[in-house]
Amino acid sequence: MNRKKKILLALGLLLLAGLALIWTIGTSLIAAHRVQVGPAPTEWHAQTIQLASSSGATLSGWWIPGEPHQGAVILLHGVRSTRAGVSNRVPFLHAQGCSVLLFDLQAHGESRGEHITYGKLESLDAAAAVAFVRTNAPGERIAVIGTSLGGAAALLAEPPLNVDALVLESVFPTLQQATEDRLAIRFGWTGKFLAPLLTWQLRPRLGIGVDELKPIEHARSNTIPKLFIAGTTDQHTTLAESKALFAAAAEPKELWLVEGAHHTDMYGFGPAEYEQRVGAFLNKIIRRDPATKP
Repeated sequence: MNRKKKILLALGLLLLAGLALIWTIGTSLIAAHRVQVGPAPTEWHAQTIQLASSSGATLSGWWIPGEPHQGAVILLHGVRSTRAGVSNRVPFLHAQGCSVLLFDLQAHGESRGEHITYGKLESLDAAAAVAFVRTNAPGERIAVIGTSLGGAAALLAEPPLNVDALVLESVFPTLQQATEDRLAIRFGWTGKFLAPLLTWQLRPRLGIGVDELKPIEHARSNTIPKLFIAGTTDQHTTLAESKALFAAAAEPKELWLVEGAHHTDMYGFGPAEYEQRVGAFLNKIIRRDPATKP
């Protein structure tokens, strides 16, 4: 074999190895995140529940009834997390009298599901949660607090979720941007050029395209009152992207920029300010005077 053929063969093998690596990375990104969550803390008097979602998954969660007329809150966790990841908000919300539902999104925690779909199927889980609360807390106003993937799922729901308020923490405007941001953290400016090698896999693997995962497009027409929360030093969803998402969103809307926060648990970053700001937003929307009619 002459030198030229050896070089071409080596390049071909290198290309195949690269494609195999990209495919393997894609496999890991959509793989289910299965972990045991365990029972809820006894002081919550939580009921362990299961929800049937039109995503095809049976969802495991906790339902914590509150006081009449104080509203209900659904907590949606981020990618590769579980309901335990947002459970630190429960004492604060329950102390306000709110009913609280938290559960594992499909393909997470103790819920069923084959693949993480970055909001597509998870939006159906969010809708199933809303239906559960409407049945088990009739007449209550409902808010959703969604973190990252959870917030994207809340925005991607079609039709829009039948709720009264949305709190959206660290939500990516588009999955394409989210992929580019994460690759940029690892590989610098070249990361954006690698992103298409991952996002093109969505169609053959999951039957969905990257253009279907654009929360910003759904925010444009979503007229539910929204509170957007973003960290000023977040590299996974940049400050510019968070501002663009807020700017595109339909009114009514509010924005809270958390100084110095990364792509992190916003409640854990600053519990006191979180309780003050989020509590004020929720109280003016979901609390109801007992004398008023639904």
